[in-house]
Amino acid sequence: MAEIKDPENTIIMTLKDGEVVIELLPSVAPKHVERMKELARAKAYDNVAFHRVIDGFMAQTGDVENGNMEKNFNIRRAGTGGSDLPDLPAEFSKIPHARGSLGAARSQNPNSANSQFFINFTDNNFLNGQYTVYGQVISGMQFVDKITRGEPPASPDRMITVRVAADVA
Repeated sequence: MAEIKDPENTIIMTLKDGEVVIELLPSVAPKHVERMKELARAKAYDNVAFHRVIDGFMAQTGDVENGNMEKNFNIRRAGTGGSDLPDLPAEFSKIPHARGSLGAARSQNPNSANSQFFINFTDNNFLNGQYTVYGQVISGMQFVDKITRGEPPASPDRMITVRVAADVA
């Protein structure tokens, strides 16, 4: 596992194949970072499916309303919901959508990000300046690479747990 420099701004995501460590970028996108930590601390991301996984592009998850594999999973609606919190304003920056970067998923409205996010499998520079980048995988990208593909996948993988590193003993 990578060295965690700032536990309060680091996410540990457990997938079926192992742990993914994500360094959050509070100086770049403070509202998105706070939202991710708030939902992680509420355990809202636990058991949520990767509902849109495109080979050579990205893996999308975080629909806490429709994507929970144990409580309220609806394959037809996964990807259409968010959380019960208000949408976030865009926090665009010069940080590129590089391999392993965490981007905020949204509708056509740039200020509609809520709980959903995606992890880039490759450098997706065409997204630069159009979607908020608020984190970077610092270890475990090999586990992200193993997420089952599909839109939606026939048998989707899920985030087993998502925790703020500062809260993990």
